Amino acid sequence: MALYEIKQISIREYLAGLGIYPAKDHSHYGMYHSPFREDLDASMKVDYSKNLWIDYGTSEGGTLIDLVMKMDHCSLHEAIAMLERKYNNGDASTYQRNNAPSGNFSFHREKTDSTVKSPEPSITILKVQTISNPALIEYLNERQINLSIARIHCCEVHYSVNDKAYYAVGFQNDKGGYELRSKYFKGCTSKDITSIKPNKNHCLFFEGFMDYLSFLTIQKQQNAPIDVIVLNSLSNLGKVKSTLAAYKGIFTFFDNDQTGKRAIQELQSACNTINDLSYCYSGYKDLNEYLCRKLKPQMRQTQKLKRPGLKR
Repeated sequence: MALYEIKQISIREYLAGLGIYPAKDHSHYGMYHSPFREDLDASMKVDYSKNLWIDYGTSEGGTLIDLVMKMDHCSLHEAIAMLERKYNNGDASTYQRNNAPSGNFSFHREKTDSTVKSPEPSITILKVQTISNPALIEYLNERQINLSIARIHCCEVHYSVNDKAYYAVGFQNDKGGYELRSKYFKGCTSKDITSIKPNKNHCLFFEGFMDYLSFLTIQKQQNAPIDVIVLNSLSNLGKVKSTLAAYKGIFTFFDNDQTGKRAIQELQSACNTINDLSYCYSGYKDLNEYLCRKLKPQMRQTQKLKRPGLKR
């Protein structure tokens, strides 16, 4: 699909396909409860004619691509690929009925050439080494991640985009690619789950690797005592459902937002051994925010993870 075709996919129908409908429906727009946060006032507007959305509670908005990135915590390239897979059958009912461009509302600068399939250039790995760059160490310190733990599970990846060199904290996935994170960048070389399996009967389940590192930092453990699965993106959820039935107990640490809750409900409908531990950090977006804001550095000596929950 061309990029302009993807941007014409109806946001209204996309949300309806997820079971999300407007709380107040008008002829040209609908007011929705934001799918990103607790929103009692239905403060997310979807403009049906312009095919744009805006969340007045956070001042974020854009096209359907922006919406998918926000809901699935994925990169621009991943959102486009996901929509291409979903709508590549050319189902005309999901597209806007006119051919007008959807406006200049996106936060991403994209080429309008219809032959362009992806606005993101490829990432070339130049070098992989132990984390030593001062800027990356500072980034991990800001996230309150123990550096020794980060060095065990991550690496420093030097890469290039359009012949420009960059570096980031890299977390390897099962395909051999890397999730890349720095203060200014979030992306990946390839998208897949990361599984760490010492063949135990129980499993810890995380959305992203920063939450996994946060768990280990809180625990003061270099490695988890049981199996670990890191999704790296909620779009990977379907890849792991068939493997979960083998576990006697699965402890999930997903984000405390509606997207995370929907993912837990989806897992619980497929597997009866899911234990949702997000209540342990209720009031915080995710486990890393809990680590950064709730657990002061001088207090971490006494804060332990009391299996299966966090000691309050």
